[in-house]
Amino acid sequence: MSRRAPQLALDLPPPRRHGGARPGAVRPRKREHRSPHERRPDVSRRHPVHVSLRVVRDVGRLRRPAAYAAIQRAVAVCIGRPDFRIVHTSIQDNHLHLLVEADDKRALSNGVRAFMISATRHLNNLRGRRGTVFPTRYHAVSLTTPRQVRACLCYVLNNWRRHREDLAGAEARRANVDPYSTGILFDGWRDLPRRFAIPDGYQPLPVTGARSWLLTVGWRKHHPLIGLRETPGPDRHLPIA
Repeated sequence: MSRRAPQLALDLPPPRRHGGARPGAVRPRKREHRSPHERRPDVSRRHPVHVSLRVVRDVGRLRRPAAYAAIQRAVAVCIGRPDFRIVHTSIQDNHLHLLVEADDKRALSNGVRAFMISATRHLNNLRGRRGTVFPTRYHAVSLTTPRQVRACLCYVLNNWRRHREDLAGAEARRANVDPYSTGILFDGWRDLPRRFAIPDGYQPLPVTGARSWLLTVGWRKHHPLIGLRETPGPDRHLPIA
């Protein structure tokens, strides 16, 4: 008489089948990208705007003297516009940050467009090239609270520390502020009683004085001044870090 094999109680998962509903059968969430046709934020003369722009790879690294001079000339083109002001600028390896004030959406669009046209011409001349320099539309975020403005000032002026540009060579390690930004003209540093003295031979990026309450008084009223070595965290509103 044959013996029957003992039955083993195995807790096995059900066999996999193609298609149909099953646990975990969803596509991974894609990283959200700004649509080129996404509606611009509302713009008010009372609210500063953080603008970021990325450049194409063929333009080369922006943190070099010739590219600095090209951006400097592009900012200068915007000085004197009655409805648009570039208050601060930061030049990173392949992108730019601008902190601006504009009376309305049209003023913002026209002002940024004037900057981009001038920057495109001067940066292309450096490479002897023609064509697009800024491959996508600029990204803009309106800042409506003192806390936002304080965080944005730190993000723009100390962005080089986030990208470790402050460690790129002995000269950068000795610098207290980013020479590729308007930090030398900023009067809100916690570690200084007043602005830096401008070294001989250094030409700062031009700035236009802020007029909004948020940029002149508001951000300082209930928040500490910005530390020279304060490293900003990621800005979740921006596709460019």
